[in-house]
Amino acid sequence: MDYIKGRGAQINPDNRFFEHNYEKDLSFLQHLHQAGEKENKPKTEYIQVHPKTIVNKVTSPDLGFSYSMNPYQGCEHGCIYCYARNTHEYWGYSAGTDFESKILIKENAADLLRAHFKSKSWRPSPIMLSGNTDCYQPIERKLKITRSLLEVCLKYRHPVGLITKNAMILRDLDILSEMAQMKLAKVVISLTSLKDKTRSVLEPRTSAVGIRLNAIRSLSDAGIPTMVMMAPIIPSINNMEIMKLAEKVAENGATDLAYTIIRLNGIIPEIFTDWLEKNYPDRVDKVLNQIKDLHGGTLNDSRFKLRMRGEGEMSNHIHQMFAMAKRKYGLGLEKHPFDLKLFRRSVDENQLELF
Repeated sequence: MDYIKGRGAQINPDNRFFEHNYEKDLSFLQHLHQAGEKENKPKTEYIQVHPKTIVNKVTSPDLGFSYSMNPYQGCEHGCIYCYARNTHEYWGYSAGTDFESKILIKENAADLLRAHFKSKSWRPSPIMLSGNTDCYQPIERKLKITRSLLEVCLKYRHPVGLITKNAMILRDLDILSEMAQMKLAKVVISLTSLKDKTRSVLEPRTSAVGIRLNAIRSLSDAGIPTMVMMAPIIPSINNMEIMKLAEKVAENGATDLAYTIIRLNGIIPEIFTDWLEKNYPDRVDKVLNQIKDLHGGTLNDSRFKLRMRGEGEMSNHIHQMFAMAKRKYGLGLEKHPFDLKLFRRSVDENQLELF
């Protein structure tokens, strides 16, 4: 099978929850090869869904937020390591190429959030956009669902955090800067590598490295607290970049730097291993064995407080490197708490929108 450029996953494994599995006709694939033809590349489909709620309670002790909202399910960015791939199986799709080519959209998200804020039982607490898939993936440029959610947050004076790999976030600088002045907005830019060659195979449809660094600078210059998440750390792929990456993000105004260790849960080990064999064939065993060393001898680690930090000698070394990098480049010295007192449950819906 030819390499699918522009996609992370190169396979589309069967959904684990389906009773029946399907295999490709090998004779047909051989016929295509002999005829010099290729299989149809997966085209992105956008599928509208109609959820009843948009704010999700987060119970994981590994995450630094209690609520999240996801305007999209599935993610066209195609990051090969993404833990959210497994959630696509609950929608009846595959965690492989389906995850990045069948995108579920929630066009009623803003209405749901507005109703949520009006509920008398709601007490203001920071909400993360997004806790699962990227809220600034390509289709956002057209649909503007994330922007509509930010407009609601601004109108109700409700705190929000955002995490993204896409410089499209600069489109919403007007809203974010106004919210930041009221201590209602913080941003996390995910940056896994300073090498675009690495980024292009790890995260094929994300913003280029230089563009992301520029986004960090622009957000910072606009007074928006912006930290960087180096996630995930993949041994023998990007762990050697920690110090240099810390230097670069500090130069561009980042306030802090954090990280997670790669973990391959659910069906992702199969997808990731296939990707490794096609992109780094010289180090497949080395990478997989080092990941196992970080997770007690397994690729699939579900243990709270260990699954995202790892354990063992390599984990300790990575932790020490990050601590050293943060001290050297002055990261994490300032705290930027949200102001929860500005929230207003009652808003005149007849007043003109600001944006």
